[in-house]
Amino acid sequence: MLEHEVRLIDSHCHLDHDYGDKSAAVLAREAAEAGVEQLVTVGTSPDSVRRALTLSDNLPGVYFTAGVHPHAAGEMEDRHLGELMIAAAHPRCVAVGEIGLDYHYDYSPRSIQRERLADQLKLALAVGLPVVIHGREAEDDLMAALNWYTTLLPPTRSPGVLHCFSGPRQLGAACLKLGFYISFSGMLTYKWADEIRACARDFPLNRLLVETDAPYLAPAPHRGKRCEPRMVRHTAQRLAELRGISEQEVARATTENARRLFSMERP
Repeated sequence: MLEHEVRLIDSHCHLDHDYGDKSAAVLAREAAEAGVEQLVTVGTSPDSVRRALTLSDNLPGVYFTAGVHPHAAGEMEDRHLGELMIAAAHPRCVAVGEIGLDYHYDYSPRSIQRERLADQLKLALAVGLPVVIHGREAEDDLMAALNWYTTLLPPTRSPGVLHCFSGPRQLGAACLKLGFYISFSGMLTYKWADEIRACARDFPLNRLLVETDAPYLAPAPHRGKRCEPRMVRHTAQRLAELRGISEQEVARATTENARRLFSMERP
């Protein structure tokens, strides 16, 4: 286990999703006991954002994001942009997200996904928050949107993070060039994830985050189980092994990166 003088941040989890008989309060407490002292619970729909806001109000160390996932883009209405604007003004809201494009499942029409991504990038520009980006099998359209977005940012503001990075390398490199952070999940520990591990080894440490995407993508040795925020330490340990540095150095770097990106206060 990581020594607790250097703590981790789970930069992307979904505390409002199903964890069986475990409450969000228990998950947050167990994470803190494992050295994960701050969590970012990520909104994926208007209802999810409302739940995430309530959790952040009631649980120490929990921040939230406000956004509509591409899977739910087809259900998003213009009025929801006003709701997201209000949520984004909350002092514990640290980003607009999870937003992006997903052409693998196509749960929402691609044209609608692109439209709602543009709407929410404009929202992020208006409220002065970074974005949390989901991208799957949509590299060309995603990069077109992110290139447009970053040209409108003040030069001192970080654009956001490409979460749960799964490749390809060219996408990660292009996002790094635009100023984005890259976040690695439990996939870093999977047997098939050689390309992801190569990127985690080679990308600059001062631009990397770690996450669980809980309750999804549990890292080894918990593969096949429901993922929990406390498990982010396994991803951090694997990242340290890949880079040939200590777990404490990875924890220190990724924690500082998350606090810098999301403007999170030290506990």
